[in-house]
Amino acid sequence: MFRVLVSDPISDLGIQQLYDAADVSVDKKTGLSEDELISVIGEYDALLVRSQTKVTGRIMEAATRLKVIGRAGVGVDNIDLEAATQRGIVVINAPDGNTIATCEHTFAMIMSVARQIPQAYKKTVSGEWDRKSFVGVELRNKVLGIVGMGRIGSEVAKRAKAFGMEVMGYDPFLSEERAEKLGVALATVNEIASKADFITVHTPLTKETRHMISRPQFQLMKKGVRIINCARGGIIDEQALVEAIDEGIVAGAAFDVFEEEPPRADHPFLNNPKIIVTPHLGASTVEAQENVAIDVSEEVLHILRDEPFKNAVNMPPVPPNVRSKLQPYFHLGENLGRFIGQATEGAIREIVVGYSGELSEVDTSPLTRYVVKGILGHQLEAVNIVNAMHLAKTRGINIVVQNSSEVKSFTNLITVTVKTKENERIIGGTLLAGYGERIVQIDQYPVDVTPQGNLLLVSHNDKPGIIGRVGTLLGNNDVNIATMQVGRKVVGGSAIMVLTTDKPASRDVLNQLEQLPEIKHVQEISL
Repeated sequence: MFRVLVSDPISDLGIQQLYDAADVSVDKKTGLSEDELISVIGEYDALLVRSQTKVTGRIMEAATRLKVIGRAGVGVDNIDLEAATQRGIVVINAPDGNTIATCEHTFAMIMSVARQIPQAYKKTVSGEWDRKSFVGVELRNKVLGIVGMGRIGSEVAKRAKAFGMEVMGYDPFLSEERAEKLGVALATVNEIASKADFITVHTPLTKETRHMISRPQFQLMKKGVRIINCARGGIIDEQALVEAIDEGIVAGAAFDVFEEEPPRADHPFLNNPKIIVTPHLGASTVEAQENVAIDVSEEVLHILRDEPFKNAVNMPPVPPNVRSKLQPYFHLGENLGRFIGQATEGAIREIVVGYSGELSEVDTSPLTRYVVKGILGHQLEAVNIVNAMHLAKTRGINIVVQNSSEVKSFTNLITVTVKTKENERIIGGTLLAGYGERIVQIDQYPVDVTPQGNLLLVSHNDKPGIIGRVGTLLGNNDVNIATMQVGRKVVGGSAIMVLTTDKPASRDVLNQLEQLPEIKHVQEISL
């Protein structure tokens, strides 16, 4: 008999399959302190939580029988994943359970902002019969721009098509083939900004997506555009939106999320008659709450019964002898992925990971997961070493692993090639005794770079004076160069420069660099 402890309020209907299982006994004990949970956790094989219970290393140390921790939701920041991995405890979540709820809330917001329903309701119940002030617009034949074509964005697209809308979509991993299958016109963020009548965002909040719709994008928009955000606060620049409304560019907006939650009492959204707000209700449906509980309960049963499972968010078991050989390369592999993920432009179609030397003699699948995690993590949140391969597959990215026992200059070498429709980028790395992680190849150029900190990747023509001009410009902008590497194949031909700096360069500095003679392209890499 397996014993399951539910330590947070979770829908009984959602975990009914656990109650019904003949080989499972369920106890529900909510509101336990850390010490109280420590005193009882040793009796249980599985633990189900939402966000209230903090599953610490101390708790897992006392959990001598625990095989699985199930999080009825998406985020797992209340669970010590490293401690769970060290003890062989599988942590699972339910990433799909709230997809439809958030999609439908998005469409409710689209409809509301198109017809000004909340504003009309408020005036009507106050005793005013005002039909003239609330002339709306139809969705039919309008252009909907969707920024972020993951699970939720794709579902929004389906519903928009049913309303007779033309849909444009942007996603860094959206290929032409998948866009065509969804009936979506592939576009850039700026193309969406300039052509869409409605714009909705469905991306995670990352360094790259913060304020991805700001003043420059609002200046591209046609008058009368309407903006919806049911994803994450901060994707859309709130102050820039208010200014765009005041300037008559944006006709209305609907926000379920804020940069700071709850918003302060004087937040400009709260008293603007053209902005509709809700208190982060995207996943707040009875069905969504039940669905995440159903999903996580099903996974818990699979794990307890030694059946195949998905949605794990920590490291799968690796034989000790294999892990001891691979572990020194995990961090390097992820950094190589992070570097090339930031250096690659366009929708990724294929990732080729090559191993040469001693690494080719063992099962490198755990190491490959770290590489793919690094690549996808540049654009997606909640990517981990277990779900990375699944996320790549769902986005149509082919993963190829190549092994070679041939050793050239290094005992072990990891080479990562990322292919898009337009081109491909290559990075190679190794561990050097006494020196640690090194990047030894970028595209066709040999280099020697430590993969850490703030990096600038500069493509340029190999001409005299170029290094001096770059250094002078950075110095004039108070950006100190820590190290510099230059790689070239032919004198006077194409070359690259890799600089590490003490602080990130601003967008303005990057633009100035690209204006220098003989500079082709500048990319900022953060590791």
